[in-house]
Amino acid sequence: MRVLIAEDDPYLADAIRTGLRRETIAADVVHDGTRALDAVIDENYDIVVLDRDLPGVHGDEVCSRLAREHPEVRVLMLTAAGTLDDRVAGFELGADDYLPKPFEFPELVVRLRALERRNQPASPPVLDAHGVRLDPFRREVYRSGRLIRLSPKEFAVLHTLMKADGGALGAQTLLEQAWDANADPFSNTVRVTVSNLRKRLGRPWVIQTVPGAGYRFGTAA
Repeated sequence: MRVLIAEDDPYLADAIRTGLRRETIAADVVHDGTRALDAVIDENYDIVVLDRDLPGVHGDEVCSRLAREHPEVRVLMLTAAGTLDDRVAGFELGADDYLPKPFEFPELVVRLRALERRNQPASPPVLDAHGVRLDPFRREVYRSGRLIRLSPKEFAVLHTLMKADGGALGAQTLLEQAWDANADPFSNTVRVTVSNLRKRLGRPWVIQTVPGAGYRFGTAA
């Protein structure tokens, strides 16, 4: 999942980004509405966490334009304006969810996970294939009943590959889903992460290299 945090309070924005990365959610930050709209054009975000009172282009206008021009991007409004009228107005602008400040961080994560599921074909929350069981909410991975300790990036890559249901994903796609905008597309980050992930999961390998296409989750033919 790729999330853009559009929040003018740098301390809150940084705290949210740090927390989301610990939850294996790739997150970037902008501090005004103009940069938020530009970022959505430049990057493939799944969700925008949007402060309503943004400088530059106001958050209400950002929400309206996203709903109109980028309907595939979900919007979660995160704002101090939390009355019933405020929430109704936010939904009328095109927001998909609305969370008043102050908020509890676990609730933000749960709401983001729920919004992510709306953009995907129906699938069981817990993924289980080829002897690997991945629970995205508990952030646990088991191989043949044995708990596997993974880094946040390794978990995110495995989750992305398993959701592809046997389809091959290129390094660029994995970068977009598991890393933030600062990731270097010309580095060997994906290759190293996949190599380490294979070793942690053990044999027989369940992540295959597809020449010219990238990687897929599944056993060798």
